[in-house]
Amino acid sequence: MSYLLSAAKLQTYYRCPRAYYFRYERRIESAAFFGSAALGTSLHQALAQIYQDWHYQDPIPRLDWIEYCWSQQVGELTPTQVSEGRSILKRYYYSFIANQSAMRRPLAVEGRIQGSLQVENLEFTLSGRYDRLDYLDDGLELIDYKSAKEVEQAEPDEIDLQIGLYYLALEQRYCRSLKRMSLLYLRTGEKISFEATPAHRQRVEEVIGDLALELRQDHSWQPFPGAQCDRCAYARYCPAMHPDPAPLPEDARPEPGLQLVLSL
Repeated sequence: MSYLLSAAKLQTYYRCPRAYYFRYERRIESAAFFGSAALGTSLHQALAQIYQDWHYQDPIPRLDWIEYCWSQQVGELTPTQVSEGRSILKRYYYSFIANQSAMRRPLAVEGRIQGSLQVENLEFTLSGRYDRLDYLDDGLELIDYKSAKEVEQAEPDEIDLQIGLYYLALEQRYCRSLKRMSLLYLRTGEKISFEATPAHRQRVEEVIGDLALELRQDHSWQPFPGAQCDRCAYARYCPAMHPDPAPLPEDARPEPGLQLVLSL
């Protein structure tokens, strides 16, 4: 059996092994609340249809193709959301499609990739999702659509881990290297790209090696106190935050021995 790892799991472990322990080993649910993602979901689905269903006999689709794809994905959106989504996709069209000599067919859209890695006699299955995967002359570009209202300031080390995981998985799946990971902010029309290198691959292997040691023999799950503690959902249970931390919830999973599977 293998441990299933996603970029989110690796980033959580890198940020704080104790938070990883609470979330994934003891399965304590976070109390964080996330607003409705209906508009973002519809935008992602429309973009997938734009690229997946276009016939590519003409180099560039007209704007009415984008309008048609959007009309197929509005579902239960409010009239305000429908109008907002239409404006966002129109901006996307003029920023990333209409100014190109041709719209290139992606390798895949709305996909999932898996790879594997063996460390400390443990097998890890690396799992991730992507919005679009494009060919480059010398490799692959992974596209991640962002529907947030503001450009997110991600931590460089966490971006490196995400790139490293995809680097490993894509190399195994397609026998081609990831050369670039790009974040497309749909509301602003900004594209932020990160070059992918073998160093990202090495970095993620090192972090997985540390995690393997915890799983196999250490079990200390040391907290990493820092700025992230102020917004940590598990702060009340953490000995680094409270000398007398709260007991874990009754529905927390019992202290594991050596787990066989970590599901997403």
